[in-house]
Amino acid sequence: MNRLQGKIAIVTGTTSGIGKRTAEMFHAEGAVVIMGARREKEGRALEAALGARAHFLPADVTKEADVKALVDFAVSKYGRLDVIFNNAGGPAPIGGIAGIPIEGVERAMAVLFNSVLLGMKHAAPVMTKQRSGSIISNGSVAGLRAGLSSSMVYSAAKAAVIHFTRCVAMELGPHNVRVNTVSPGGVATGIFGKALGLDVEAAEKTADMVKQGLAQMQPIPRAGLVDDIASAALFLASDESSFINGHDLVVDGGVTGGRPWAQLTAALDGMRGAFGIKKS
Repeated sequence: MNRLQGKIAIVTGTTSGIGKRTAEMFHAEGAVVIMGARREKEGRALEAALGARAHFLPADVTKEADVKALVDFAVSKYGRLDVIFNNAGGPAPIGGIAGIPIEGVERAMAVLFNSVLLGMKHAAPVMTKQRSGSIISNGSVAGLRAGLSSSMVYSAAKAAVIHFTRCVAMELGPHNVRVNTVSPGGVATGIFGKALGLDVEAAEKTADMVKQGLAQMQPIPRAGLVDDIASAALFLASDESSFINGHDLVVDGGVTGGRPWAQLTAALDGMRGAFGIKKS
């Protein structure tokens, strides 16, 4: 407990999934949590549930004025900003390259990449002046390997987030400001339903439904949970990670590690059979 005692933290996309759980975890560990998201009803409910040290501000992270307002609130009320978790995200157009609508690409990039850039842009001057801070952004294993998202646009946006983080880390590191990403694997949230066209309310109800399928994706035989990602963000927000900068912390149960052992051994058995070699 108290791993973030006295720290002032901003978390975006806090009305569901990873963002909500991260806000809860940061708060439980002693931080003042400033939460930004579009759905005011859900945001106000979380603010009330957390109580003291929790503040909700309606915010559309694609709008620079809204992102700046989150940072300005932290500085005006508390005089500093120690952590920002650029978590807010959403789906992107699916399908092959020939059918991708450019308008959908622009909307997706605004949410997935521009919001991260804006969070960094407005947090950086505050943190460099105070010579401390941790900037965390949500990446994805889809930004590391092709074929791990239903959307190649989503994959490209997340790859941009991961590399942009490295670039900014090289600039801000000398000011003792750390810049890192967390890259989730298959995590049971409503994002899959949203990607396939469900509205927000319906998509949020699908999280439990996708757990069984996600459990087959990686060597650890279970779906990723929002707690797995929130815990990683908590580590990067805390002083325990004070020598980690420009790093992508992959939390994926091993999906990016390579070919699953069972698939490899099955392929070898098939090869033995083709060669007429008896299995020992």
